[in-house]
Amino acid sequence: MPKVPSLVLCSLLASLTALSVLGSMAWAQQPPTVRIRGTIESVDGPTLLINSREGTDVMVRMTDNVAVFGVAKTALSEIKPGSYIGVSAMPQPDGTQKALAVHIFPENQRGAAEGFRPWDLRPGSTMTNATVAETVAGTDGQNILVKYKDGEKKVVVPPDTPIVTFVVGDKSELKPGAKIIIFGALQKEDGTLEANRVNVGRDGITPPM
Repeated sequence: MPKVPSLVLCSLLASLTALSVLGSMAWAQQPPTVRIRGTIESVDGPTLLINSREGTDVMVRMTDNVAVFGVAKTALSEIKPGSYIGVSAMPQPDGTQKALAVHIFPENQRGAAEGFRPWDLRPGSTMTNATVAETVAGTDGQNILVKYKDGEKKVVVPPDTPIVTFVVGDKSELKPGAKIIIFGALQKEDGTLEANRVNVGRDGITPPM
C-alpha cells in the first residue's frame, strides 16, 4: 500500500480542521429567534408595536416579503389520519400528552418544524409537530397517535381543546387589537426584532398555541 506523503497528509488535516472551525463559527453566528405572543397596539408602516403576553411593549419590523397567516377555528373532526398537526400539550404521568391546543397545518406546510420539543405556552408544556397515524374516540376525549421522524406520541384531546388551522391572510388583518403569535422573530445585532411571518387570530380569537 503506497504511503501518503506527510506534506499532503498535513495539508488534508489542516483543511479538515479549518472546515470544522468554519462550520462551528457559522453555527455560533446563527441569529437568535424570539417567540412573541400578544396584541397589536399600533402599526407604523412595516413596524408593529405589540403588547406582549408578558405585559411589555415590543417593536417588530416586518420584512418586505412578510407572510401573514390567519389562525381560524376549526373542528376536531378535521383531524384525520394523514393530517399534519401541531399539538401544544402537558405531559401526563402515564406518558401521554394532554392537548392544550391543536393546530392543523395546510398541506403546503407539511413537515414544518417536525418533532417533539419543550414549549412555552405553560411551564412544562411541550410541542409536537407530526403526522396523525390514527385517531380513536376515548372516554376523556379523542385519542390520537402521531408519528414524526424520530418517534411517536400518544395525545389525548379533551372536548374543550381549541382546534385551529392556518389560512392565508393579508397585511390588512394586522391592525390594533388583533391577537398575534410570531414563532421566530430574528433578533438582529442592533437588538431590533424582524419577522418574515406573522400569525393573526381570525374573528377576534387569540392564537392558542
